[in-house]
Amino acid sequence: MYRAILLDLGNVLIELDFAAGYRALAGLCPYAEADIRRRIAATDLPERFETGLIEPREFYAEFCAQLELKLDYDSFCAIWNSIFRGTLLPESMIAGLARRYRLVMVSNTNAIHFEMVERRYPVLRHFHARALSYEVKAMKPRPEIFLEAVRLAGCPAAECFYSDDIPAYTEAARRLGIDALTFESAAQLGAEMHRRGIAWE
Repeated sequence: MYRAILLDLGNVLIELDFAAGYRALAGLCPYAEADIRRRIAATDLPERFETGLIEPREFYAEFCAQLELKLDYDSFCAIWNSIFRGTLLPESMIAGLARRYRLVMVSNTNAIHFEMVERRYPVLRHFHARALSYEVKAMKPRPEIFLEAVRLAGCPAAECFYSDDIPAYTEAARRLGIDALTFESAAQLGAEMHRRGIAWE
């Protein structure tokens, strides 16, 4: 019997297009898109930001220094947030799940992204709780973020169902006793929840 539904944010609830952000940055700094990816990946900057070890304006300053960007903070945030697209799950499904189960978001994210997402995507209002990496100070697949999600769910791990688009993260959840599914599409998720007796209509 399930009492809580745990869902990832990016590429489960909302589609992400990371390339859009890199393309926008490529026109504003001396580096090509592929070089931008490599330069940022070679640092620990994204991980520090998504685990809440640095504040947004500090992240902005370090990021701009890495790429020799000359952008004001608001313009940077607009580009940083340009990766978000439309929702992948219908709001009717999310609202229906929230009426029947404890609904918890589990996401690797940061303060700039989440502030924007919460403002622009009203579907988030249906979630009862959120385990966010920058608040928990731990990113998936570390167990701490899943344990926090289970705590917020208010029930044993075995009574939680979780979906994430990254197989390593669903496997990490399973190791803690959570029933987890690697997300492929809304139809696939709906079919798998239906098979488990999870209802939202």
